[in-house]
Parts: sequence; structure tokens; C-alpha cells
Amino acid sequence: MELSVDIEKRLRNFTLRAAFSVKDEVFALLGASGCGKSMTLKCIAGLEHPDRGRIVLNGRVLYDSEAGIDLQPQQRRVGYLFQNYALFPNMTIRENIAFVACGNKAEKQRKVLENLERFKLQDLAEAYPHELSGGQQQRVALARILAADNALLLLDEPFSALDSYLKWQLEMEMRGLLADYNGAALLVSHDRGEVYRMADRIAVISNGQMEAVHTKQGLFRNPDTLAATLLTGCKNISAAQKIADDRIRALDWQMELKVAGEMPEELHYAAIRAHYMEVRRTPGENTFAMEVVNVVEDVFSFLIMLRCRGTEGRPLRLELAKAAWLKLGNPAEIYLYLPPENIMLLAR
Repeated sequence: MELSVDIEKRLRNFTLRAAFSVKDEVFALLGASGCGKSMTLKCIAGLEHPDRGRIVLNGRVLYDSEAGIDLQPQQRRVGYLFQNYALFPNMTIRENIAFVACGNKAEKQRKVLENLERFKLQDLAEAYPHELSGGQQQRVALARILAADNALLLLDEPFSALDSYLKWQLEMEMRGLLADYNGAALLVSHDRGEVYRMADRIAVISNGQMEAVHTKQGLFRNPDTLAATLLTGCKNISAAQKIADDRIRALDWQMELKVAGEMPEELHYAAIRAHYMEVRRTPGENTFAMEVVNVVEDVFSFLIMLRCRGTEGRPLRLELAKAAWLKLGNPAEIYLYLPPENIMLLAR
């Protein structure tokens, strides 16, 4: 299964530009609300129309602005999981699935039964959508998509309307489904943990502009841009200047740091994740005396805000397991080490 997308669409505040390919994998678009990620899915499904470009699925052209090709949604063999699931309210669960199933009568019946069983919906087959919970409705929507023999799954924020416990259950079910699915899936989300757990490769979209495609490990290790760094959850970001090939000045933190990453030609920012920093007993290279500004107790950890001693610099956020922080005795000052290899250097 291979999908190729290269499109542009003018939106209210920016022009969406998306270019990528997907092949037998789960591919994720990570971005904030309103960035254009859901619009990208709708253009692929045929629910919206790009201004220009080309979309090809398994060698079949779905859209080509120059050739004047724009297939209707029902011709594209693309399964779209809407955030509100879009079930037919006047049909039972069995009828919802049967409505889209392909083949003759016997084949349709087989697909209905297979998907009722796959999603544990046998006891709900004669129920109507309004009688089901949100999680049950999602399972019905997925069963309906698979019964239609779609070549591609489009998952639009599939867990956004669910509570955390149900979200986790359904995410585990979805991961199992996608592992067995003989095709590809495109997931859009603003949840960094969700895309990391589910996707093979990830691209960030910021204000309609799609950034470089990464493996999930590569994106979180080296996000390249400020937008990607923020979306992947980094809280410690400072404007930065190059001092030497292996040294920078972090202006907001008021620190001079040794770095190990490749220095961009035009350095703008430096960043480090809260769990990559280390508490040390003595000062040294990249180890600073830090004043404890604030301590916030989270569910399973402490978030410690630290400012470089004797400065007015912006505090850094350190996250430690509760036992580790309590073992330190709730000090007013600590030595903090910023490993050079974990300092991310950003050109934009």
C-alpha cells in the first residue's frame, strides 16, 4: 500500500502545504489545533478540495489539479474515522456495518459478523448509536471502516473525546488492529505521546507548513525546529548564540554551555528536556549552582523550577521521581548538570 500526497490549499490565515508519502505503516501528523492537519485528511478523503497538487493511492490518481481528476469520496476507498464517528442514527449497529460492506449478500453478511466479533459488538448488534457509550461508538465506526475494505485508514484525533482510562483501552485495541491491518493508516493528533506510541514516522505541521518527516525516535531526539520542539513537549527552551564550534550562550538561562550536536549555521535556540538533566554534588563543566525557585508536586514526580544562582535568568524545569527529590532533603540550592549530547540546537 502506498499513498503519495503533494497538495496546497489556501485557508483563512495561511496556505496549507503538505507533501509526504506513506507505505505500509502508521504515519502521523502532529500539530496544534487549527494547523491544517485535519484539513489534510479531508483533502485525501475527498471531503475537501485542494487548490492544486496531486494525491495518488496505490497507483490510482485520486486528485490531480493539472489533469482535472477529482474522484468522489465513495470512489477513493479511503476509510475516515471522524471525531464524532458519524454513525447513521436511524440504523442499528448491524445495519451501520452492513450498509458499507462490499460484495454479494453472503460476503456482506460474513464481513458484518467478522467485524462484530473483532470489536466485541455481538451483544450490541441490534442497538442504535445513541444507546452506546463513546468507546462503543468508536468501535462501531472502526468496524464499519474495515467492512468496506478500504485501502487506507484516516484517523482524525480518534481519542480526543474519551476519558483517560477509556482512551488507553481503545488505544491498545487500535494498536492491535493496526498491527494486523494489511494497509496503511494516517493519524493526526496534538498528543505527542499518542503519536509516539502508535506511529512509525511523524511529521510536524505548524501553521499549514509541513516540516521534515522523522522516525518517531529521531523527532524526539532531534526535533530541528522550535515548533517541533514545543509540540514534542520540551519545556526548557532559550534563545541562543554561538560562541565556538562546541560552545553556546543560552541567553534566557544566562549560561554558557558546551554542546555536542551539529551546530546550525544560524543558531536561534537551545533546548533540553526536563528528564535529561542531572543533579550533581559538585560544580564542573556544564554543571551550575541553581537556586530552587519553586517545587510543584505532580502525580508521580516533582517539578522543580531552578534559576542559575546570582542571575535573573529564566528558570529551567527539572523533573524528578518523588523518592529522588525527597532523598535530596528539599534543598534551597542544587548543582545541575546539562549533558552536552542532550542539548538540542535549533536553527528556527
